[in-house]
Amino acid sequence: MNKDQLSFFKTQLNELKKETLKHIKDAKDRLSNPPACSDEVDRAQHEIESMLFLRIVERESKLLPKIDKALLRIKAGDYGYCLETGDPIGLERLISRPTAEFCAEVKSINEEKEKHFVD
Repeated sequence: MNKDQLSFFKTQLNELKKETLKHIKDAKDRLSNPPACSDEVDRAQHEIESMLFLRIVERESKLLPKIDKALLRIKAGDYGYCLETGDPIGLERLISRPTAEFCAEVKSINEEKEKHFVD
């Protein structure tokens, strides 16, 4: 991967990190400032919204370490290469998922293995 491509992905990852931190903060703010609920319907609606915001915080919190690992791989010069095979991950995959650690083939094999353990 050339210097311009690495710079592009570093920018993408830093933007993703900033957006992710904002989503977490916004969701936590909404959770910590509940609206005044005047009836049971309002309380039920608030409970549903709270569950949604908790899921957002959980999902986004899991993404942050992946972003940080990708940024570290850029710094180390390992970004864009499959952690298992060492093969290039591919620009198309990295553009759609800049935190990708594995090439599509390895990821597919790992997902198949997971299916067998779940079934």
